[in-house]
Amino acid sequence: MKAIILAAGLGTRLRPITSTTPKCLVPINGVPLLELWLRDCERAGVEAVLVNTHHLAERVEEFVAARRGIPVTLAYEPTLLGSAGTIAANWSFVDDTESFLVVYADNLTTFPLSELIAFHATHDRIASMALFRSPNPSACGVVELDSSGLVTGFWEKPANPPGNLVNAGLYVFRRQVRPYLPTDIPADIGRSLMPALTGRAMGLPIGSYFVDIGTLENYYQAQADYAAAAG
Repeated sequence: MKAIILAAGLGTRLRPITSTTPKCLVPINGVPLLELWLRDCERAGVEAVLVNTHHLAERVEEFVAARRGIPVTLAYEPTLLGSAGTIAANWSFVDDTESFLVVYADNLTTFPLSELIAFHATHDRIASMALFRSPNPSACGVVELDSSGLVTGFWEKPANPPGNLVNAGLYVFRRQVRPYLPTDIPADIGRSLMPALTGRAMGLPIGSYFVDIGTLENYYQAQADYAAAAG
């Protein structure tokens, strides 16, 4: 198992913090977000990680160079490729694996990646995705499941969401996903890939603590909430 951690976002909603610190390195109780994800990858038995970079890429390079543990490959994007575009551009990294993880680095959760990997092993669909209940589903990718857990509907940031079960930005894809990857770049997983995988993906609702720390409000609140949830 390998993992792609998507970490190239500009973090505009987290300014002024992200004026000097890339979003993937903002600290949660003193620990950079990317470090939390790398630790979870190590616990899950992931053997190698690719991290895409863009904004303040040199800071991420310094962080990775100083770290010991799981091998990390950096993929600098002079122009942002989008989440699905990053997978397509770095296909050679995962081409020798049967399945691989994709993680949005700007999410914070106590949900272990090992549980998503274990869930993925229980079925033969192309993808597995973690899901959570959102108080604001119109800002998320809304998912509909049938009684077996099959994804039967996907709507990216709908004005009138049919429910509040949404995409957590944590995936395991089988290598059979390659023909579904968009060729027009930039391309996003939510807008360009997951709609094509409706009927070909399984969803796993999680009850663990989960938050997108993309806003200052969420970021500051997460400092206390995550410590309580993790403790």
